[in-house]
Amino acid sequence: MNTPLQGAVLGHPIGHSKSPALHNAAYALLGANFSYRAIDVEVPGLAGFLAQVRAEGNWYGLSVTMPLKNEAAELVDELTAVARVLASVNTIIATTNDAGTTTLRGENTDVAGIVNALRHAGARERPRAAILGGGGTAVAAVAALAQLGAVETVVFVRNPAKAAGTLDVAAALDTPVALELFEGAAHVLGGFDVVISTLPPRGADGLAAEFAADMHARGAMLERAVLLDVAYDPWPSALAQAWESCGGTVVAGIEMLLYQGVEQVKLFAEAGGYGTLATDQVGDVINVMCDAIGVHRRNPHEQNMAG
Repeated sequence: MNTPLQGAVLGHPIGHSKSPALHNAAYALLGANFSYRAIDVEVPGLAGFLAQVRAEGNWYGLSVTMPLKNEAAELVDELTAVARVLASVNTIIATTNDAGTTTLRGENTDVAGIVNALRHAGARERPRAAILGGGGTAVAAVAALAQLGAVETVVFVRNPAKAAGTLDVAAALDTPVALELFEGAAHVLGGFDVVISTLPPRGADGLAAEFAADMHARGAMLERAVLLDVAYDPWPSALAQAWESCGGTVVAGIEMLLYQGVEQVKLFAEAGGYGTLATDQVGDVINVMCDAIGVHRRNPHEQNMAG
């Protein structure tokens, strides 16, 4: 049997990642001779790791998670148009030519992951939206909300100076975005149609308690408002529980992980020599990936959304 081509998810910490279960289920279904594992890499070590990938020449791709997304955009050889605008990469496609030279192309499938997760949850088109946090996933959230036609997006950050790049992305996408201080978010989140938390696990716990106390004190309830909490371990998060207790709809980050992973599998299968196999069997791919992480299977309409 030929040695499998290599793939992995990179990040720090990475032990909680469900990406290996997702990807390996898809590749088993497709009969792709791929391996995929989780590798703990911190920002200072990313350049060296990518150099190793280029030197070995037997990789099909990499998934990239926090805190590496912005650094990855600086280190790959090429960027797709979306990844260039966002300056954030969650997917690296590796292609090796006959001369043995490996090229790394950066892509961002987080955008599709967010859009499909929100649509599956019944989020309004043209919403008033809020984003918690200003990192690499936040800029993908800005792009996703632009696709949904958001009439207004407010990004709540602790340090506006560090999130200035988010405004540059918004300008490039011609979508209205404003930065606000994180400290005031809890008292106004109930007025948004869509809220996306891009904070790390437990990063919104304090805000959740303040939000719930404020809503309950006013006797206020959410109506058709959707929260997507990108963090999914532990689940449910404090913010998800608070949102649901006020009548809102909650989308777990694992839904976003599922949909962005489907897009990655399509890209990796093509890079690894399997052409459009994953695209042609996308319904079956989604279902085995759902089974792998304990998410309910999708009906045909929902499967088409990820196509």
